[in-house]
Amino acid sequence: MAKLEDILQERILVLDGAMGTMLQQYRFGESDFRGDRFTDWPHPLQGNNDLLSLTQPQAIREIHTKYFEAGADIVETNTFSATSVAMADYHLEAYVAEMNRESARIAREVADEFTAREPHKPRFVAGSIGPTNKTASMSPDVNDPGFRAISFETLRLAYYEQASALLEGGADILLVETIFDTLNAKAALFAIEELREEKGIPIPVMISGTITDASGRTLSGQTAESFLISVSHIPFLSVGFNCALGAKQLVPHLQVLSARTDYPVSAHPNAGLPNAFGEYDQSPAEMASQIREYLEKGLVNIVGGCCGSTPEHIRAIADMVKEYKPRKCSIPA
Repeated sequence: MAKLEDILQERILVLDGAMGTMLQQYRFGESDFRGDRFTDWPHPLQGNNDLLSLTQPQAIREIHTKYFEAGADIVETNTFSATSVAMADYHLEAYVAEMNRESARIAREVADEFTAREPHKPRFVAGSIGPTNKTASMSPDVNDPGFRAISFETLRLAYYEQASALLEGGADILLVETIFDTLNAKAALFAIEELREEKGIPIPVMISGTITDASGRTLSGQTAESFLISVSHIPFLSVGFNCALGAKQLVPHLQVLSARTDYPVSAHPNAGLPNAFGEYDQSPAEMASQIREYLEKGLVNIVGGCCGSTPEHIRAIADMVKEYKPRKCSIPA
């Protein structure tokens, strides 16, 4: 933690890019997702990327390696949906802890290999904690506004299990990301605070919301400023935004965060906006040129890529950030 804090004062840190985009290149089918271990599983498993940490670990290792080679300082574990809430779709709730431990372990091994090779550039692992596929503050039923598909307590328990396993596997940081409902995030943050108290150790936390459209609000209706206020009750390593928008569209929202917090600000936008086929066409050079505005305006301390980004995008970003000094910030005690 101390080393991470020192580095944030010295330079801009680079986060990795998309995991899903890279996994699509492998063109894994149902049998690949099942591997040898889940051959007879009675439910379809294709599309469950988090399970690949157990059935195709070499692919996950290769992706982490490519991002570190591209210049990333931090890679995210392959655990975006690895909670009992999300895994219920595949009836794999019993494997959640193992998925998180193994995902963190794989990333940890690769990070340690690169740190040993380049001690002047230590590599870090961020345990990815996604929003789940349910929302705690809104009703999924337009005919029943008071209905909730999940409770705060259920989310808290799910996030506690995930966060605990990520730490056991070797994660340096916990990244609560793609927050569309801040109440979900509060459940995750509450669980992390519980772990902090129980273990008696500092747990660096990155918090990253998502602005869903041109309204400039999260899905649950918060502006960038109200989102920041809602999560500022706990000490965090950084706060920022990711996903949903391209780099250019994120600028005004990052300006709000940067102006209203002294703590580090992060951004990992998509590689532009998706085309009519849901694909991302933005080139590494174009994405980097748009992110340059963040650096020229002194808006961020950590920057990377989300949907559509690849090691080539991260390489272009990593090469560019070397030209800039980090945004002045303080780290919460």
